[in-house]
Amino acid sequence: MQDPLPLLQDLIRRPSLTPDDAGCQDAVGGILRAAGFNLRTLSAAGVTNLWATHGVGGPVLVFNGHTDVVPTGPRESWTSPPFSAEIRDGMLIGRGAVDMKASVAAMTVAAAEVARAGHGGTLAVLLTSDEEGPAIHGTAWALEQLLTEGQRIDAALVIEPTSEDHFGDAVKTGRRGSVTAVLTWTGRQGHTAYPHLADNAAHRMTLDLARILAFDWARPDHGFPATSVQTAALQSGAGADNVIPGAASARINVRFGPAWPLEELTHALAKLAPAARLEIEGNALPFTTGEGPLLEALAAAVAAEVGAPPRRSNGGGTSDARWFAARGIPVAEFGPLNATLHAIDERVEVACLMPLARIYADAAHRFLG
Repeated sequence: MQDPLPLLQDLIRRPSLTPDDAGCQDAVGGILRAAGFNLRTLSAAGVTNLWATHGVGGPVLVFNGHTDVVPTGPRESWTSPPFSAEIRDGMLIGRGAVDMKASVAAMTVAAAEVARAGHGGTLAVLLTSDEEGPAIHGTAWALEQLLTEGQRIDAALVIEPTSEDHFGDAVKTGRRGSVTAVLTWTGRQGHTAYPHLADNAAHRMTLDLARILAFDWARPDHGFPATSVQTAALQSGAGADNVIPGAASARINVRFGPAWPLEELTHALAKLAPAARLEIEGNALPFTTGEGPLLEALAAAVAAEVGAPPRRSNGGGTSDARWFAARGIPVAEFGPLNATLHAIDERVEVACLMPLARIYADAAHRFLG
């Protein structure tokens, strides 16, 4: 199997800040095309999506990932330039090293190897440049286009970084949902020396937020982290200390498992903030994938490489796995250590690249036959 390292360094050196692919999918596509894949570009609103297939008929397994990365933050804080792909002490440092260009490189050489070796069914690759951004015209949009055309998809392996303490210790079999509650309070502006002539919207906000944050959101939710509620932004004030604000707003992010259906969650928030106007933003609902051919193949491939079966995890943030789950497609996620994703000096261990590629190839062979 080809060493993924040269491709990874090439991808890192392409500053693909979302939604700019910066030619990453061309680099991946060149390798896949040489291995016999058929390539197609699905683009919309400045987002680039690559769809590549090899083989015919079912079952159909999709490798899904993204080529876009988040901003670097202050570059002077990095110990080496964030797009230089420098290797130091066995670690490759660069923006996107973990999230998720190491996985993209490993998956690419693995898919090429599987194609050359032969397999049953169809092996497909779906890459997007819009996962770190709004995620509107990325995997969700491309998947909808493909399914509308009648494309069969039996399972998806999303190549997010999932390892937590050591390489290969965890696979993601589900994710919590994520929504943002936008709360707006309206009062009456006035002078701080005459509060009886005003209605302080900031006070209304404070009382409602106190109720929301003090509420016990815990519910038995087997296999999922506890529901969490975090204030993300507050806004109030008229720009002067002697003015009572007549308006206030807050944005609250809620991460929740299946024990909190979205309608019930929304109702609870509205009841706890009776003085506010409530709007819900977001499109990430919780999901989990049960045992079946996909998880069996992935767990067996990981165990064969690292010597122990991975544990199932439903923690972390959202990912593009939710788009497959929403359409009833079994989905799981696996990738390298996630400790430095989105961080200054994001880095991946070079020694894990070939094992990662072997796991992806082995999982595909086991699933496709």
